[in-house]
Amino acid sequence: MSINNSKSFTQEFFGFLKTFGIIGLAIAFVIGAAASKLVTSLVSDIVNPTVGLFLPAGDLEKMSANITSVSGATSQFKYGDLVANIIDFVIIALIVFAAYKFLSKHNLVEDKTKPESK
Repeated sequence: MSINNSKSFTQEFFGFLKTFGIIGLAIAFVIGAAASKLVTSLVSDIVNPTVGLFLPAGDLEKMSANITSVSGATSQFKYGDLVANIIDFVIIALIVFAAYKFLSKHNLVEDKTKPESK
């Protein structure tokens, strides 16, 4: 393999990264993962105990229902954890929506909600 082919391949590779925005996508993924951890921590450490003050279980994630079947076996449905995950999702969705509105207001992203003008 000659140096020219290697240089050409390298240029093509960097062109690919630039064209498809792979670096930006990777950065967004890392920031998104970190933001998700922060929101999950907020929900589990602040929201759940606060909501739990008004619930008999004392914590949203501990809420569950024991159901006894016809055979006598019991199953535990942990619906409190589901509610906590729904709150987590809603907060993340609101943050993404707010970021999208901010970026589209400053023309940093294309607003897909507006009809295309001809």
